[in-house]
Amino acid sequence: MRERGLADSRPWVASFYLFRPVDDVESVRSALESACRDADLRGTILIAPEGINGSVVGAREALESVVAEQLADFDVRWSRAKPGNAVFHRLRVRTKPEIVSFGFSLSADQRLGEHVDRDRWNELLDDPDVVVIDTRNHYESAIGTFRGAVPAETESFREFPAFVDRTLDPTRQSKIAMFCTGGIRCEKASALLLERGFESVYQLDGGILRYLAESDEAENAFEGECFVFDQRVSVTATLEQGDYEQCHACRRAISAADKTSDAYEPGVSCPRCIDELDTGRRAGLEERARQQRLATQRGSTHVRTPHPSGCKT
Repeated sequence: MRERGLADSRPWVASFYLFRPVDDVESVRSALESACRDADLRGTILIAPEGINGSVVGAREALESVVAEQLADFDVRWSRAKPGNAVFHRLRVRTKPEIVSFGFSLSADQRLGEHVDRDRWNELLDDPDVVVIDTRNHYESAIGTFRGAVPAETESFREFPAFVDRTLDPTRQSKIAMFCTGGIRCEKASALLLERGFESVYQLDGGILRYLAESDEAENAFEGECFVFDQRVSVTATLEQGDYEQCHACRRAISAADKTSDAYEPGVSCPRCIDELDTGRRAGLEERARQQRLATQRGSTHVRTPHPSGCKT
């Protein structure tokens, strides 16, 4: 990542994944958790038989030490948070059937889409024969995406196959270029499209995060901010923490303008979710918000519930 002249007090965030068979999942989990705790790192790491996916925050030297010792083969994407933002409250190192839920695991010999760099990606954006797909969920696409991209409009990545069946046809759309936050979802999405008969499938190598790290203003075709699954909520084109906050009720990103709406009630609702709340759900959220206020008055830290979609890149 290019140095951006950010203050040293801003926490570093390292995001990474690697699809590679893990024979002893529990042993790897134990070693990674121990290394991260010793380095005083916080974040979420998921380990499955198909590979490892994670995002952690801490001092740069501590992060680099864990990467060198435990994740030497991983392609790490670096970003920063504002001073005082914990990014993650605690460390969670968990095992799962898949490192990103999709309904099938990637095998070592799986055919995947062609990885393309920033320059090639910008060429694909300008190619009228290429359909550009945003594989992320609707609340991610809502705050930023590439010009001309078709959003999957999913609530969960598990819905992506249905989006493909509903929207794409290999007999009419033979060239597909796709992207996500850090590249991990495109690995599985590209495998799916190739299995469904699409002729040429491309994926943005390293996702939006690497693209932004390698692009100056003139080269950057990404519009808006990039949603991230931690307390920063979003990052800007310079990979600094963005201007969005998060609705504590639905976890969607909300802007300063959203907070002026009559539909916004801290911890209870925002313009995105107010019509989704029934009486019981609203009562529960109001009680949770009341408990949050009491905790703040007592000076204790209230740990927020993680985003329901979990760790993703």
